[in-house]
Amino acid sequence: MELEEALEIVSYKLGVKNGVEALDDPILNEDIVRQAIADDESGKAREIETKDYMIATKLVNAHRQQHYKEEGQAWLAENAKKEGVVVTDSGLQYKVITEGDGAQPTEDSMVVVDYEGTFTDGRPFDSSYESGEPISFPVGGVIKGWQEGIQLMKEGAKYQLYIPYDLAYGERGAGSDIPPYSVLIFDVELHEVS
Repeated sequence: MELEEALEIVSYKLGVKNGVEALDDPILNEDIVRQAIADDESGKAREIETKDYMIATKLVNAHRQQHYKEEGQAWLAENAKKEGVVVTDSGLQYKVITEGDGAQPTEDSMVVVDYEGTFTDGRPFDSSYESGEPISFPVGGVIKGWQEGIQLMKEGAKYQLYIPYDLAYGERGAGSDIPPYSVLIFDVELHEVS
């Protein structure tokens, strides 16, 4: 099965199954999704063999992962050109919003922070601000991009971290919230180091 045929099968099946939500997926064929929605609403949706759908899904998922990987790399390359953005040897990018003047954490430190995490398109996926409570964690117990970024900061600092997928959740992502190969952006305020 070729990728184009696989995309048609998956686009149709997800159009029937998920309706307009399937239109949010940048990988799917929008025209086929719309046709599937119309067919489903009129009761004329065609059946797709489970075996064909399974094969098509494997091909589409591989394509999807490559898409996200390339999209993230391109986004980081452009972001690195922006004023104030610093790129470390690991590929982590950061921008100082406010410089701190307190203690600087090490990998063995406990820290108290407020943060908001977003995708490169601006969609939020996690935030301590929503709960109204900062969070506390060991620096060595979080994703590599956070470990490195937090250790650049001093108490009182606010940084924006741009974390490549290999310093975040990698090729697998994290559950249903963070897709594979996701570049993540975090606004981080470092309140306390112990």
